[in-house]
Amino acid sequence: MVKPLTFSTTLDHAFTVVGQWVYTLFLFTKSDIKTTLIPVSCFALAAAPNLKLSYMPEAVIWLWLHLLQFNVSNQTMDPEEDQVNKRDRPLPSGRISFQAAQILRWTLVPICLLYSLLYSVEVFYSSVVMIASTLIYNELGAHGQWLTRNLLNGLGVAAFELGTTLVASKSRHYLDTTAIVAICLSSGLFATTIQAQDFKDVEGDSMVGRRTLPIIYPGISRYAVIIPLLIWSCILWHVWKLDVLLASVFVALASYVGYRYLALTTVHHDQVSYYWYNVWLSTANALPGYYRYFHQ
Repeated sequence: MVKPLTFSTTLDHAFTVVGQWVYTLFLFTKSDIKTTLIPVSCFALAAAPNLKLSYMPEAVIWLWLHLLQFNVSNQTMDPEEDQVNKRDRPLPSGRISFQAAQILRWTLVPICLLYSLLYSVEVFYSSVVMIASTLIYNELGAHGQWLTRNLLNGLGVAAFELGTTLVASKSRHYLDTTAIVAICLSSGLFATTIQAQDFKDVEGDSMVGRRTLPIIYPGISRYAVIIPLLIWSCILWHVWKLDVLLASVFVALASYVGYRYLALTTVHHDQVSYYWYNVWLSTANALPGYYRYFHQ
């Protein structure tokens, strides 16, 4: 006998479907929670002028929505790569079809723009830059070469940080000199160190023809992690006027991350090293807050 539909069973089914969709959206962004969501949120907390803590949930939502827009675009480009590197993502795991993912990808563009416009024109401009850099990076294929890949990563993180910091600020129209300098430094830092993420993905990147630094220069490229990490640690030490103890800890952390990339070279070690890189990155993004508290 077919069980008759009731309001209760219909509601349970609706909640189940919604829950499955929410989890699918989460899986699109899962791998970038540690690489983008946490570091950029730390940055906004530290860099925002006249920070309003009550605005931070909105700032994180803005950031996550734009991260979702980027990730859905990125993961529809080379889904076969994720069959090797990240099988739990929505496309390789079969949680969503390729056609549905493409519809979601382009639906997110006006959603991001309209949501940003609710805050200010300046936040809207941040969204425009993020969406444009996503298009160039993914659909136009700029992610295939390491130089354009790094430069666009730097531009993308600047857009993420600009929009998130504006939403977290009391005024959604204005950033002071400290915040602007912090965004410029963070963008440059990210553009010159983001190759740290490529070592763990060499197999999948090789399969789809990407020319990342670890693929082109497998030996020398590991020095392209420790050297910029140490250089940026010293630059940030002086720009944000760190005391000797904090500066020593920060440089020691960069040294440890760089050592791991040089000495521990298995895929598993590269995955763990990338976690440590993100610890260093989140620490670097929090330093403008130290400067605001102790030197302004």
